Amino acid sequence: MKQSILVAAMFFTTASAFAAPAPVSDASGGSNEDRIAKLERIIKAKQQVEFDMQRRMDSLQNEVLDLRGITEQQNYQMNQMLQRQRQLYEEIANLTAKSSTPAAPAESTQADPAAVAAASSTLGETASYEAAVNLVLKDRKYDDAIPAFRDFITKYPDSSYAANANYWLGQLLYNKGDYSAAKQAFSTVVSKFSDSNKRGDSLVKLGMIAEKENDTAGARALYNKVLSEYADSASARLAQQQLSALKG
Repeated sequence: MKQSILVAAMFFTTASAFAAPAPVSDASGGSNEDRIAKLERIIKAKQQVEFDMQRRMDSLQNEVLDLRGITEQQNYQMNQMLQRQRQLYEEIANLTAKSSTPAAPAESTQADPAAVAAASSTLGETASYEAAVNLVLKDRKYDDAIPAFRDFITKYPDSSYAANANYWLGQLLYNKGDYSAAKQAFSTVVSKFSDSNKRGDSLVKLGMIAEKENDTAGARALYNKVLSEYADSASARLAQQQLSALKG
């Protein structure tokens, strides 16, 4: 009797062992939930890296714009110094001529109205441009600088500062998000001032506006134009960065 009970118990234990289901596990050593959680962590980490890269690119672009503003200010100050130096030379030459020339009758000492008007125009031109630039670089009054540059361009469309004035205007409008008006200002530099050192920068800006307008093909064409016409320049390096971002 005891032997029968022992045999029955052994049979029951063996049957239970075969009937018990094995724990579900993944071939990779984890459950499906673990794999999904791992994938989510990988995706979030990748997104964070991309976000950090984009933020860094934006920061670098702002630094480039600040450096260009400093360069613009330095170039302007240098031009001002050269212009004032020329004026001093002219004044010295006039004083020398007057001291070596006998006095002329009163009628002949009257200033030429045309010469006076030209001198007044030159001084007004320089002062107007300087005032507009100072609104940006010194006062940081960007909204006030926009009409100041527009007024200068209207009064002095053929000025030696006209290309820079149009570029400044385009940059200010671009920063405000008025891409249509900015495009017009940059296009003026490209089409009207082919010898300006702001032409390459304007082409880059037009490419960036094309990107904003979802015109990828147009942006790529403009960047390639900069690389072709202004190789080894700061404009070309910025254009290459934008092209690389488009490919990515």
